[in-house]
Amino acid sequence: MPIAHYITHPQVQIDASIPVPDWELSNIGRARAFAMLNQRWVGSIRRIVSSGERKAIETAEILATHLRLAVEVRELMHENDRSATGFLPPAEFEAVADQFFANPHVSVRGWERAIDAQRRIVSEVEAALAAKGDDDVAFVGHGGVGTLLLLHHSAREISRDADQPAGGGNCFAFDIGAQRLIHGWLPIDRQHCA
Repeated sequence: MPIAHYITHPQVQIDASIPVPDWELSNIGRARAFAMLNQRWVGSIRRIVSSGERKAIETAEILATHLRLAVEVRELMHENDRSATGFLPPAEFEAVADQFFANPHVSVRGWERAIDAQRRIVSEVEAALAAKGDDDVAFVGHGGVGTLLLLHHSAREISRDADQPAGGGNCFAFDIGAQRLIHGWLPIDRQHCA
């Protein structure tokens, strides 16, 4: 049973003067990405597919170097498009993110609609899976669209109830053939079953 692991980049260096897609991993995020390499589930991965955002690519490259694999970049795996607002202070961001998940058919403050972001990430993941083999694969991306993908594989409606724990650096896994969730969000730097 080939497994897909969806991994979110861990903590980033927040800088309001830099566009969010260009943010890099913080020292804590980088340390957590390296700690991920010691987990049993990592050894089965034979393919790595990443969002084109810097923080995702940095996470994917740490994994790829360890496994001696190339990173495939799929630009459409990016986080939900929030360019209409750019950086928002944490409290304001959380409030808008709540609205994003609560109103999936509405563009909240100009953000990409949740339903559109979900269609995009599901389509990109399915296209990547259709393109090559039946090996275990790691998708490296972001919490918002990752949550939308998890909800799709759980056959659940869009809501923030399934959002990853704060800080990023989590993963969920699904059975590629059966298209069913194996486990929900778990920290990347702790042992788990898949």
